[in-house]
Amino acid sequence: MPLLPWSAIDTVLLDMDGTLLDLHYDNQFWLEHLPQRYAELHGVSRAMAEMELQPLFERNAGTLNWYCLDFWSSELKLPIRELKQEIADLIALRPDADTFLAAIRQAGKRVVMITNAHRDSLSLKLERIELAPYFERLISSHDYGYPKESAQFWDALQADIGFDPGRSLFIDDTLAILRSAQRFGVGHLLAVRQPDSKAAPRDTQEFAAVEDYRALLEGL
Repeated sequence: MPLLPWSAIDTVLLDMDGTLLDLHYDNQFWLEHLPQRYAELHGVSRAMAEMELQPLFERNAGTLNWYCLDFWSSELKLPIRELKQEIADLIALRPDADTFLAAIRQAGKRVVMITNAHRDSLSLKLERIELAPYFERLISSHDYGYPKESAQFWDALQADIGFDPGRSLFIDDTLAILRSAQRFGVGHLLAVRQPDSKAAPRDTQEFAAVEDYRALLEGL
């Protein structure tokens, strides 16, 4: 993990799922709970449910639909919000993420959440984990109509909050999103080594990665 040049950073942009919150909840929902409930509610086998879901997941990955609960409720004929509530006890903060958030706010940094999560997903998580007080703004990509993977998202963010990309730090667990931010000119980028606490650490390729939020505070 690098020592961050905090004197050259004014704005901290943070993803939510896999970055501040453990991705285990989302992985468990999409890979286990949803296929199981799809099978039960549509009267098919679990194997058939996965065969029907997989092409839909692949077709919509990286698009705004992928993150949209309204889209999946309509597409799958399932009450996705209610199904997400069924395993909401798995929603958890990543270790020391709150310590990090408190410290950067205390240091006077501008702190903004930018998430691809649908507003209903965001609300569900904020009911379980008190994150809102740490942030100046909580922005869902659905507010702009473009996912963070898209250049249009970054243009919309710039028009909305007026930040200096070169003096901003952005932390996210998705490499395609970090590359999109890099193309926009965000000066300081970090990936997340292990977004899902129950899965193996990831290869973050060209990006340095967060492993311990406390270590990022050195020199703040």
